[in-house]
Amino acid sequence: MADDLTAPLGKDKKPKRRLPIAAFITYALTGILCLSLGTFIIWAAVVDDPLGGEPVAMVEVAPLSSGSGPQQAQQRTSSADSPAAGSQTITIIDGSSGKREEVTIPGGANADPDGNAGIPAAKPGAATGPTARMLETSRHGLIPKIGPDGTRPSDLYAQPVKTSAKGDLPRIAIVVGGLGVSDSNTSDAFIKLPGPVTFAFAPYGGNIDQLAARARSQGHEVLLQVPMEPFDYPDNDPGPQTLLTTIDAGQNIDRLHWLMSRFAGYVGVVNYMGARFTASEQSLAPVLRETAKRGLIYVADGSSPRSLASQIAGANNLPFAKADVVIDAVPSNAEIDRALTRLENTARERGVAVGTATALPAAIERIAKWAKTAETRGYLIVPISATATSNRAKSS
Repeated sequence: MADDLTAPLGKDKKPKRRLPIAAFITYALTGILCLSLGTFIIWAAVVDDPLGGEPVAMVEVAPLSSGSGPQQAQQRTSSADSPAAGSQTITIIDGSSGKREEVTIPGGANADPDGNAGIPAAKPGAATGPTARMLETSRHGLIPKIGPDGTRPSDLYAQPVKTSAKGDLPRIAIVVGGLGVSDSNTSDAFIKLPGPVTFAFAPYGGNIDQLAARARSQGHEVLLQVPMEPFDYPDNDPGPQTLLTTIDAGQNIDRLHWLMSRFAGYVGVVNYMGARFTASEQSLAPVLRETAKRGLIYVADGSSPRSLASQIAGANNLPFAKADVVIDAVPSNAEIDRALTRLENTARERGVAVGTATALPAAIERIAKWAKTAETRGYLIVPISATATSNRAKSS
């Protein structure tokens, strides 16, 4: 065996192992990702940018009409979704939930001096849309109020009563509720029901402000449905912000303001459920006083015979209407037709009658068919405010 001096150099030397290219790339990418993640964590901890780099323009918004106070709104424009030329997009932020609601105010020749933001043009003779002088800022958003000149929302947003060639006919008001929840049922109501039928919107729809504006433009009066505690609550839960007998008046008023801020332009409110709540004078009285304070009417849907709304409304000079017939208490075609006949009989006996129904396909279909021939049978369909004004006059 050759010794180290005679052995050829490098003969038994093992070749160096080289790192495979794939492994090198993997290590490099891992290092880059770790560096990027570390940089992002440091940036998020140090930099105060809640909008994440979104382009923002902060603009002071002038009052929308004379007689109104400064509007607490934030205007935001985005290069990815800019409004029509000359218009402004106002973002109203819910102080408690942080939810944003964007309202477009047309500019230029189409601007509305009364602040009818994003509202379709009304048909000739239709009621005026929401105006800034009739709105008040609450922690939940804009809610109705009596105007500086004493104008009540229930008067401003009321639809005119159409006259009949047959003279002074018995009047019937019909309120269809639950709108804004089901797209198909809401669409059917818009297509099939005539203007004098009053539309009541649930406060939970995603686009109820636009739907209410469309309803007004087609000649419908609009009501806000206010969820109230039934006897079997919480097994039967009307929804978020329900008015309850187990909380104090201040909390119920705050919840009422949340509900009132969901959209604008309604003549009044109508209970949704609420058999327990409307039977409690301690709970109901502050809510009806607040309703009267804001220039609205109150409509009892007729579902609870124990309701104290009539007595409380009379004591607070609150325009009030109560349903005489729940049209779709039994939601079959035959029973709905019988309920409409009872409504006619009540109107003939007393001169005025009120019926309520839910926006179910059967109810919409039968009411639409009945309404087409109501005048030929000697009955005039009127908006709900016409019956509430009549009731207020009788109680005074």
